[in-house]
Amino acid sequence: MHPLSTLKVVEIGTMVTAPLAAMLLAQLGADVIKVENPAGGDPFRRSTGDAYSPNFIAYNQNKRSVQIDLASADGKAQLLDLLASADVLIENFRPGVTDRLGLTEDVLKAANPRLVHCSITGFGGDGPYAQRPAYDTVGIALSGILHMYLDRDKPQVYGPTLADNVTGLYAFGGILAALHVVRETGAGQRVELNMLESAIAFVPDAFAYSTRLDQQYGPVSRVASSQSFVWRCSDDQIIAIHLSVPEKFWLALLDATGTHDTIGTDPRFVTAQARIGNYTALAEELAPVMAQRPREHWETAFTQHDVPFAPVHSIAEVIQDPQVRHLGTFATARHDQEGEVVGIRNPLRINGQRSDVVAPPMLGEHAGASFRALSTE
Repeated sequence: MHPLSTLKVVEIGTMVTAPLAAMLLAQLGADVIKVENPAGGDPFRRSTGDAYSPNFIAYNQNKRSVQIDLASADGKAQLLDLLASADVLIENFRPGVTDRLGLTEDVLKAANPRLVHCSITGFGGDGPYAQRPAYDTVGIALSGILHMYLDRDKPQVYGPTLADNVTGLYAFGGILAALHVVRETGAGQRVELNMLESAIAFVPDAFAYSTRLDQQYGPVSRVASSQSFVWRCSDDQIIAIHLSVPEKFWLALLDATGTHDTIGTDPRFVTAQARIGNYTALAEELAPVMAQRPREHWETAFTQHDVPFAPVHSIAEVIQDPQVRHLGTFATARHDQEGEVVGIRNPLRINGQRSDVVAPPMLGEHAGASFRALSTE
């Protein structure tokens, strides 16, 4: 499944945003050449000590790697040679860095008038924060996302990267849109996006409630309105449900738990709006009910009654989940030097086909004798 097999992409990014956008293109067949600084390459390579860390593996599958010193005249010339036959350039430098490297828009356009240049920044090309460094926690804090799951009495950052990843996803979509314009007009395009706005756009419901109803979203606002719960079962396992808006799922939960005559008749929970307003009380009332039985019992009961539920998996349990295994979500690739690498397939299927996983490259693995070929392919 290689719908982008005719596409050549040059990535000069590091960490998450640009590498993720480039990897998504690579998983769909694009030839992605990752240009790395000779002094250690992408910093994510060494986040665990060696040059092939899990962080690097996660965002750099299906690529080739060359080393170029972009600060040197020779390095600039090498990059422009690559770009002359490329379709896309992706970078996530701070504003002004490409200009200081001599890679102005005029220079890029002269090298390749049809080039799509995707520039990812933390806060945009100008403004009071433009030159600040930006990583994921900065993005989730400034966008309001962190506010929505932060315990202000015991402040602690939890969970996976969000702002970084959603920015990479928006960049992927923006690049594809720009490529469509190039195909229609023949004119190169510049795609600009930043992590701050990408993170804000990722949580539109919070801002809609604020601007429309003057309701301030906090840690339980979204889960109360969506009627999402997690409970501990008698075997100390945890289960989650998400009832959403349809009344049938609330009634199904009452059926599965045998609580129609108790919780189901409580005035605090009779209507959907009452359940939202009394969300915490409802969670507390159902907690001892769920604690009476093991999780396997509730999985069976919820399946029989069509309640939207899932066991709360550890990361290792996700890999072994029957549905995940059925889907073939994970695939093993082999690198000649690093051995087996487990990767996540791109979730897109086109005509029933999906991409393979190719192990990420070692630093500069595709340089040397093959570099001239990379410039002309």
